[in-house]
Amino acid sequence: MRLTVDHTSTYTYENGVGYALQQVRKRPLNLASQSILSWDLVLEGARRETGYTDHHGNLVDLILVESDTPSVSVSVRGEVETHDTSGVTGGHRQLVPLWLYRRPTPLTAPAKNLRALVSRIGASETADVGVLHELMAEIAARIRYEKDQTDSRTTAEQALEAGQGVCQDHAHVFIAAARLLGYPARYVSGYLMMTDRIEQEAGHAWAEAWVDGLGWTGFDVSNGICPDARYIQIATGLDYDDAAPIRGLVYGAGDENLVVSIQVQQ
Repeated sequence: MRLTVDHTSTYTYENGVGYALQQVRKRPLNLASQSILSWDLVLEGARRETGYTDHHGNLVDLILVESDTPSVSVSVRGEVETHDTSGVTGGHRQLVPLWLYRRPTPLTAPAKNLRALVSRIGASETADVGVLHELMAEIAARIRYEKDQTDSRTTAEQALEAGQGVCQDHAHVFIAAARLLGYPARYVSGYLMMTDRIEQEAGHAWAEAWVDGLGWTGFDVSNGICPDARYIQIATGLDYDDAAPIRGLVYGAGDENLVVSIQVQQ
């Protein structure tokens, strides 16, 4: 399947920016599940200082916002040939070892609710992939998809206790639970082509777990499936903080307002 993406993030500031340095993770990699045909980054109100590959293997553009800038626009436009691999994206090519992906983070730290969830799954005698599919279904049943109830700082334990959240929360809960079960697990940010619309309010997120004999395998709790040819993977990490599309330092700007425009289509 050939997909096109047009994604613009526009930040406006109450005061002119004194200083801002941002990491932009909006460039996809060639994987078993996708081949990049074209991809361009366009900046307004900022300039690209350098680019590098981080320890999770993500392509990162480091951008500097010009002094006294009232607004900044970061846009990507690209075309990707996707392949249905039943969620399997391949072997471990990152600089960090697999065991790092068993480590909890502040967003994925387990507490009583996550441990109770895992105690039910852990009793299963299903094969590895079956356990993870069971986990995905259990989380979907426990956390209904509900917008505007959580934010980027909501932890997996908080989302599970509240019983509602979005794809980011589903991914964090899956990651935390999979790690408790002994699997290396990671967060994935990217895009999903919707079947009912082109315009989207935000990008998408899901989780991957390392399965012996398969490699990194994706699980999208929000949609109850392993990623197929409608998905484009952009960045991975221990949690949202490692894979956020834009993250960095902003000084002297006052209040910030963000408007996002995303189109994903075949």
